[in-house]
Amino acid sequence: MNDIGNVDTADSDPDDDWSTRHSVLRTAHRTAALVNVLGGPAPEVEAVRAVLREYGEDDPLDLTAEDVRAMRTAAAALRDVFAAPDVDAAAHRLNRVLAEHCGPVRLTAHGGGTPWHPHLDSDDEAPWAEWLLASSCMALTVLVWDRQRPPGGLCASPRCANVYIAVGGGAARRYCSRRCATRERVASHRRAKEAAAGA
Repeated sequence: MNDIGNVDTADSDPDDDWSTRHSVLRTAHRTAALVNVLGGPAPEVEAVRAVLREYGEDDPLDLTAEDVRAMRTAAAALRDVFAAPDVDAAAHRLNRVLAEHCGPVRLTAHGGGTPWHPHLDSDDEAPWAEWLLASSCMALTVLVWDRQRPPGGLCASPRCANVYIAVGGGAARRYCSRRCATRERVASHRRAKEAAAGA
């Protein structure tokens, strides 16, 4: 199980560059993707494996239904960080998860298979749920530190339960995707039209 590398993404092909594949931002996006897939009513092991592969984990992925159940508990703790209304709440919630579930920082190269990078889990063969909490907390902590704002949020669409990573400047993001934003804009426009017609 890999963890995070650098904060910035590189210009090279992400499939060829370890530091890009395991950057803080990519790890944060992986966190959101895992929280979303694990937050469903009954996540399949293969769906979780697919997210792990998409974000750079190598096969074979020894992941069981019991691992997924434990990861769901970890994802619920991480969802609470995404639900934080401001940076102070996000920092306090991250501190709680770090204190309860993460170990001291250590460096690993996975036996020489990767560049040296930090981990907060107990060892390179830690259970999946421990790894998810540790690697996710590391990435979300760096984002809070770097940007001084919450690392992400919960989709504002009442029909969606997804979390997202907030990137870029400008207005605060409210939706997990353009699809949700468009759907809610259309619904709002229809409600306004109906209200005007009723008046």
